[in-house]
Amino acid sequence: MAAGGNVRQLDAISRGLRCRLWAAGAGPHRRDERLFIDGDSTIVGCYGTAKQGVSFGYTKVRGYHPLIATVTEPGAAPDVLHTRLREGRANTARGAASFLAEAFGRARAAGASGELVARLDGGFYNGGVVAACRRAGVRFSVATRNDAAIRRAIAAIEESAWTPIPYWNAEIDRDTGEVIASHAEVAEASYTAFAGRHRLTGRLIVRRVRRLRPVTGQLELDTDLWRHHGIFTDRIEPLLVTEAQHRDHAIVEQVIADLKAGPLAHCPSGSFTANAAWVGLAAIAHNLSRALGTLAAQEFTVATTATIRARLINVVGRLVRSARRYHLRLVEQWPWQTQLDRARSRVSAIPLRT
Repeated sequence: MAAGGNVRQLDAISRGLRCRLWAAGAGPHRRDERLFIDGDSTIVGCYGTAKQGVSFGYTKVRGYHPLIATVTEPGAAPDVLHTRLREGRANTARGAASFLAEAFGRARAAGASGELVARLDGGFYNGGVVAACRRAGVRFSVATRNDAAIRRAIAAIEESAWTPIPYWNAEIDRDTGEVIASHAEVAEASYTAFAGRHRLTGRLIVRRVRRLRPVTGQLELDTDLWRHHGIFTDRIEPLLVTEAQHRDHAIVEQVIADLKAGPLAHCPSGSFTANAAWVGLAAIAHNLSRALGTLAAQEFTVATTATIRARLINVVGRLVRSARRYHLRLVEQWPWQTQLDRARSRVSAIPLRT
């Protein structure tokens, strides 16, 4: 049975493994440029009532509520940067500040020398999380809650301040190429968030999406034709760029889906610490699969882990012995033989120690 110290030892192994993989080219290729760190939580369903820490959370599903952080280079698939298992009834933001601080340290230790940007959903909207980002010198964009203060700030935005978002179905001026109308628009305003020692003034970026079926209600913002989504950020990039890049935070959901389609389909032990180790091992397995895809290059750079397993790992072959030496014979005319050979030749470049 694993103890808490064993889980931390496993975390150290995961951290060291990432350093070796990135050093061998199985990670972001432009570590001196901007990388995105996405934090999220998910519910891992469990059906055994005797499991330690299992309880009902906000989704009314019995299970655990782990935190997951990923690191992404623009145009590439994300790696799991850090994981932390929590009991099912844990609030989304519980322990998130220290968790993100560790995640930032792991990215720096692996060689990320450029700007880091943390993208977080509304569950992480609190002063402690934002303060952890600022202490680490990390830019942040976090979705806001739909509270009264946010609604008042949105209502104060002038109608002329809204800019159409160039979605695929937007109306474009044929002469100038500018967006004339869109079913989604974006605007910004200065906003002071939180209270006390975490009080901070930044940009409130709001995306409004036209309702397909307008609703009526007593709340002012529920009676118009738009749904509003706020982002609080300290980024300095243009409005449309910052808003679009924050929406890319959804890429972390693909990692969670990959994990739940594999090792996180269940947590096998009745011990909480053993299941915490299981989650850590799941992250290591995911990163090894992603590293293999990166080394194979071409379409495997952005392939799902299921595709990498099917085409680069689950390869038909047999081990034979000839002239006192062992040889691995693989199937002939494997469609992805070129990529597999490239990955095998580059694996030898991974340093055994850091």
